[in-house]
Amino acid sequence: MADTSTRTRISNPPASKKVTRFLAYVPRHGPDTVGVGMDRRGWVPVDALIERSTEHRALTRPMLEDIVATDGKRRFVFSEDGTKIRAVNGHSVDVDLGLRPLQPPATLYHGTAVYNVTAILRNGLLPIGRNHVHLSADRRTAADIGGKLAWPKVLAVDSAAMAADGLVFHRSENGIWLSGPVPPKYLTVVDEA
Repeated sequence: MADTSTRTRISNPPASKKVTRFLAYVPRHGPDTVGVGMDRRGWVPVDALIERSTEHRALTRPMLEDIVATDGKRRFVFSEDGTKIRAVNGHSVDVDLGLRPLQPPATLYHGTAVYNVTAILRNGLLPIGRNHVHLSADRRTAADIGGKLAWPKVLAVDSAAMAADGLVFHRSENGIWLSGPVPPKYLTVVDEA
């Protein structure tokens, strides 16, 4: 894989928001929308992704390398040989990321908007079009996620009780905890983000 040192990144053209959104969408939700094949592990061939990008979202290898190296959420990874790329979580298409079940910390957190809280406390946290509910190991990360929403709130998840009751957790490569639906009995509103 190419060197991702600061000197190399400076010479790479910066990715536009359209390019980043395209990359966030295709390997998570819509490889078929641009005619790119995805294997069962979520890997998309880099060359095919670049070839299928449109004029308005034209990807280059240096742009992809820059996004992977600088994305604060660490949402994407290259395969060891650098020929494929995948999202580390957030999928709505069926993929097997090869994640093993793990014992979670006693408490996990979820950031949301205040207008979602009543429904969440009634129905629980649901994946809403994704394969998993995304949870954070620390309140600050959840607050950062919730802080991007109007009137943010942070919910605490009693993940120890969930695990004791047989619910399964995984941790993605970027540290985000993944679970199935979180029933309301495991949730508490902690504070504003």
